[in-house]
Amino acid sequence: YSSVSEENAKVIYMSPKGKVLNQNMVKELSKESHLIILCGHYEGIDERVLEMIVTDNVSIGDYVLTGGELPSMVMIDAISRLVPGVLNNDVSAEFESFNDNLLEYPQYTRPASFMEREVPPILLSGNHPKVEEWRRQQSILRTMERRPDLMEKAELTKQDIKFIKSLDK
Repeated sequence: YSSVSEENAKVIYMSPKGKVLNQNMVKELSKESHLIILCGHYEGIDERVLEMIVTDNVSIGDYVLTGGELPSMVMIDAISRLVPGVLNNDVSAEFESFNDNLLEYPQYTRPASFMEREVPPILLSGNHPKVEEWRRQQSILRTMERRPDLMEKAELTKQDIKFIKSLDK
């Protein structure tokens, strides 16, 4: 700890009492030059120490674990994906779940037919604008079905809104 000054380091305490980790927080933390993560075990860390050095309290959900080690690993993995050079394709992190507060569209690989289940024909069409439109619509549908709470914060275009309205018909 002594090699990193308090002024340029965020000191994060993993605790169910903290703000719940989300993709926006992950993006912000990925911009930090120094992060120090404290992990309590069972009853935690002396409150006086926390008051002296902790800048942020972070939780990974509304449940309690025996220690902060697993939550810190979750946070580290989420943050590291956004650090340039960590992924083979830095652009891929931009098009994953929670981009624009929507879940990611379904993924398909080869073969085109698997146990009598087919890849959607649009994905084999070569029509890239239509493929992107399909992916966006699938993200919206998946979010509406699985995480409707995210739709309130979703960054929707006029075309997205038109698509959603067409579902009511």
